[in-house]
Amino acid sequence: MRKHISFRSGNPALTANTFKDTSSNTLDKMTLDGTVNKTTICLAILSLTAFYTYTNAITGYIFIGFIGGFIVALITIFKKHLSPYTVPIYAVLEGLALGGISHNFETAYTGIVQQAIFLTIGIFGALLFDYKTKVIEPSENFKLGIFAATGGIGLIYLINFIMSFFSNGLSIMSINNASIMSIGFSVFVVIIASLNLVLDFDFIEQGAEIGAPKYMEWYGAFGLLVTLIWLYLEILRLLAKLQSRRN
Repeated sequence: MRKHISFRSGNPALTANTFKDTSSNTLDKMTLDGTVNKTTICLAILSLTAFYTYTNAITGYIFIGFIGGFIVALITIFKKHLSPYTVPIYAVLEGLALGGISHNFETAYTGIVQQAIFLTIGIFGALLFDYKTKVIEPSENFKLGIFAATGGIGLIYLINFIMSFFSNGLSIMSINNASIMSIGFSVFVVIIASLNLVLDFDFIEQGAEIGAPKYMEWYGAFGLLVTLIWLYLEILRLLAKLQSRRN
């Protein structure tokens, strides 16, 4: 058991208050194996729905999936005890959106989706291995740095969104902007998104240590899903910029 447990993550689903008032007095408590199982189920659901919209070239669900997923995510964050019901729904909605957006990227850049999927899986597996073997140990300074960098990226996203209403130029986030600065920014975002997985692993492990209730396994899976979706989309964006630069 750790002497000191500190909760900090760049993931908006996993904050300092995530496990507040969720301690359980029953024997049916959150475990690492249980969280892994729930994460596997969610990834399977997401993959199946994404495969459906991708193979059938259904892009009309992108907006519905992302907006619906955002609403369900908010419900999950504020009503954690509903996680066993809301998280699978979130996986379905995000899968519908990811399948459509993946089809759009694949249409523009052949082979990019397969590359992005393999890179996402590879990064996830490598960082999980590094975390379990203590190659990477998230110190307080490490957590603070990733937390601050993630917040900074979020601020840039917001500024870019606002500026898009007033400017027709290519932003640093546009996949059509293949400048060195734009590519460098995408590389930085992919790195930070990847390192957020380490914080998520640590966060889930700490939740299991304090004896969080069983439904928090679904919430832990939700947190990982949020980071993995972000990482996959950023890898797609980076690969698109790289291919655009070659053309």
